[in-house]
Amino acid sequence: MPVKIRLQRHGKKGKPYYWIVAADARSKRDGKYLEKLGAYNPNTNPATIELNVDGTVTWLQNGAQPTDTARAILSYKGALMKNHLAGGVRKGALTEEQAEAKFNAWLEEKAGKVDAKKDGLAKAQAEAKAKALEAEKAVNEARIAVEEVVEEPTEDAVAEETAEVETATEEATEEVVAEETAPEAEEAKAAKEEE
Repeated sequence: MPVKIRLQRHGKKGKPYYWIVAADARSKRDGKYLEKLGAYNPNTNPATIELNVDGTVTWLQNGAQPTDTARAILSYKGALMKNHLAGGVRKGALTEEQAEAKFNAWLEEKAGKVDAKKDGLAKAQAEAKAKALEAEKAVNEARIAVEEVVEEPTEDAVAEETAEVETATEEATEEVVAEETAPEAEEAKAAKEEE
């Protein structure tokens, strides 16, 4: 029975979540599996991977073949490295302690790289947020400056407005006076004609 180490899809539409499983190569993608070895969540940055390294190495030593994506994940978490070191121990090239020391050193180096990536991502996100805030402040200041220019008219404009208002009020008063005196003048004219 050919065994594959592969991903089994779970999660909802647009938000995949994978189990890393050892399954018969002839079984369906999301079907029956022999053993669950871990989980892979690509929705986080960096991706979250949980893996039973010892169980995976056991399956690899028994002849299980990982798919391309599963091979990349196993390499990332060190399962392939541990399998390689176990092969060296079987051949007598290394002792168990040397292999364990090399594997632990590799894990520490990998953890340092992952932490550096997380720090870099956090720093980049903070810089982008600060840059966006500065841009927003600049836009707000420009908008306020334009509003102040529109609201504060010049002295010439104020003088012109007051002159226009004065002439308009004079014309309005003349019209009102003319309207009020017009009926009186007609009455006086009518009275003269009657006499």
